[in-house]
Amino acid sequence: MTRILGIDPGSRITGYGVVETSAHGLRYVASGCIRIQADNFPQRLKQIFDGVTEIIALYQPGQMAIEQVFMHKNADSALKLGQARGAAICAGMNRNLPVHEYAARQVKQALVGKGGADKQQVQHMVKILLSIQGDMPIDASDALAIGLCHCHYQETADRLKQAGL
Repeated sequence: MTRILGIDPGSRITGYGVVETSAHGLRYVASGCIRIQADNFPQRLKQIFDGVTEIIALYQPGQMAIEQVFMHKNADSALKLGQARGAAICAGMNRNLPVHEYAARQVKQALVGKGGADKQQVQHMVKILLSIQGDMPIDASDALAIGLCHCHYQETADRLKQAGL
């Protein structure tokens, strides 16, 4: 059994999702959002670090998966997102977790089957795969999707290793 923490980093809202994978399949453990209250950017990074550290202590994952930064139209936003990712990664590394990084297209491809899927399609698949009912913040479902993507890639790597490839 492996417990995986998925992180969808953000400088205002950081989503998290915890899933377990075992011989019996996937199991939802927890999800939610770290809502950043500070206006001062260094203080926001500390809140992300502290929040992820608290989640790790509470749920005791064995691995962490996080979304990579992608460059969109606003370079300043991408830089802030990169720093938020760094705070979350440092929290995982500080607790000696292996950290795995996935591009947004990889996550969408692994869950929906196409890299251009929208957030609602990804959320729908997360709910189906984990048998989740009701509403869920999009940041939390994105984090669960990142964790599920890691499960998929890890399972494939394990199968290749068993096959001697």
